[in-house]
Amino acid sequence: MNSSSCVIVTFLLLFIGCSARRHYPLPSDNGSTKKPLQTFRPFNVAHRGSNGELPEETGPAYLRAIEEGTDFIEADILVSKDGVLMCHHDVTLDETTDVAEHKEFADRVKTYEVEGKNTTGLFIFDFTLKELKTLRAKQRFEFRDQQYNGKFPIITFEEYIQIALNAPRVVGIYPEIKNPILMNQHVKWRKGKKFEDVVVEVLKKYGYKGTYLSTEWLKQPCFIQSFAPSSLVRIHNQTDLPKIFLIDNVDVRTQDTNQTYAEITSDDYFNYIKEYVVGIGPWKDTIVPVKDNYTQKPTDLVTRAHAHNLQVHPYTYRNENQYLHFNFSQDPYLEYDYWINTIGVDGLFTDFTGSLHRYQEWTSPSPGKVDATKLLQNISKMIRKFEISIRN
Repeated sequence: MNSSSCVIVTFLLLFIGCSARRHYPLPSDNGSTKKPLQTFRPFNVAHRGSNGELPEETGPAYLRAIEEGTDFIEADILVSKDGVLMCHHDVTLDETTDVAEHKEFADRVKTYEVEGKNTTGLFIFDFTLKELKTLRAKQRFEFRDQQYNGKFPIITFEEYIQIALNAPRVVGIYPEIKNPILMNQHVKWRKGKKFEDVVVEVLKKYGYKGTYLSTEWLKQPCFIQSFAPSSLVRIHNQTDLPKIFLIDNVDVRTQDTNQTYAEITSDDYFNYIKEYVVGIGPWKDTIVPVKDNYTQKPTDLVTRAHAHNLQVHPYTYRNENQYLHFNFSQDPYLEYDYWINTIGVDGLFTDFTGSLHRYQEWTSPSPGKVDATKLLQNISKMIRKFEISIRN
């Protein structure tokens, strides 16, 4: 390449660099000028925050996801002994906190029935908020970065909400009413309230309201999700926020109604549940079955859900090789491309929100941003024309 060509390429590369996605400073200092939630492409849902990089459901994991461009931060909501809503996935504290290092809690080990099976451990609802705040989170998977273990506390539902509200652009929340039967068995509220009622109360306290894509909803977007259909039905008349019915693997029954996968994915059930929810959140391998780590022919689940005007937000997308089926050549971008452009889903739960955001910005950039692929194609054409004119 001659010197003149180098000048053109250098100029254009600088143009690309100046147009690239910036990292968002946190927290926001001007709520009135926030960039709105994007609604023109599938939602990027940060599964427990950016937990591929940082311990799940911690403040820094959620902040990292916001910085990396997520549309929604997702959280599992459980309850402390004194009735405080907490962000934590497992009903036990053993796997993702340093509770084992706290000898003062050694006598808290209990065995309870959880979704039909006896589970032994240190249960979150046997600890007060003050006790939970003495614990520190740790990375769930040993093959992920361990350097942040022991540095970040467990956060409350309200702290999680405040992280979203303080973001420098509109960031939605996606809380899950987790294990409601177990929570209601072990934690009691005054005046006969249930776990589900308290979740809705907190959402109302912070101004979350409005039907899907309404003006109110777009200001503070929120999906409420649960594997328990009875919980979603219970809160139907308490809030008009959109709800997502989560669907587990094909061999798992619903925890509250004891229904099979076949029952809850039937057209008859979709006709029933669509009165209460705007979509479903299935485990992705139930949409596209897998054999010997190769994806098989897709089922008609997405097509049928869409026919019932239900969105589909599958879970969970992960970058690591052990989670990428062989069809995708160990490339998470190929997986995202398949699910968005071939299967046609409406949102994706990912542990690596930055990867999904980069893929979407390259393939369907935000309005006003440079389409890098087209720009590079134009660069190539300009260089070829320039070199031809020099040779001639």
